[in-house]
Amino acid sequence: APVERVFDLARSIDLHILSTTGTHEKAVAGKTTGLIELGETVTWRAKHLGVYQKLTVEITQFARPHMFEDVMLKGAFKRMRHVHTFELDETGTIMKDAFEFESPLGWLGKLADSIFLKRYMTKFLENKNRELKMVAEGAQWKNILKKSDMDEH
Repeated sequence: APVERVFDLARSIDLHILSTTGTHEKAVAGKTTGLIELGETVTWRAKHLGVYQKLTVEITQFARPHMFEDVMLKGAFKRMRHVHTFELDETGTIMKDAFEFESPLGWLGKLADSIFLKRYMTKFLENKNRELKMVAEGAQWKNILKKSDMDEH
C-alpha cells in the first residue's frame, strides 16, 4: 500500500479500536476519533493481562508520511516511547515499530519484562499491525480514512 495510506492508518484512532478488539480498547479522552496529530493526546482504556487500565499518550514527533512518535504521559509503565517509521520499497511500504518501555517496581518490574511482558507487547503490536496491513491492502481503508476526513471537518 502507498506510504501515505499506511501512515494515516497507523495514526487512525478508529482503526486502532478496530484492530484491538481482543483488548476492548476505547479512546476515552483527548482525541477519540479520526487521525491524531502532533501535540494531541489520546487516553486509551483497555483490558491487558486481565485488568482494565488507562494509558495516555501524546504525539511528540510527527513528519508525515515518514514517522511519528507517541510518548506515555500516564499509565501502568514507568516510561513508554513508541516510534513508528514508514519507508517505501519496491513492494510497497515497510512500517517499523520501535517500542520502548520500562515497568515500575525496580528489579521486580525488570523480571516481569523479561519473563512475559516483552513477549506480550510484541504479540500485541504484531496482531495490531497485521490488521492494519489487511485494511491498507484491501478496500476497508477508504471507509476508515473517509470517516477520519469527516471527523476533521
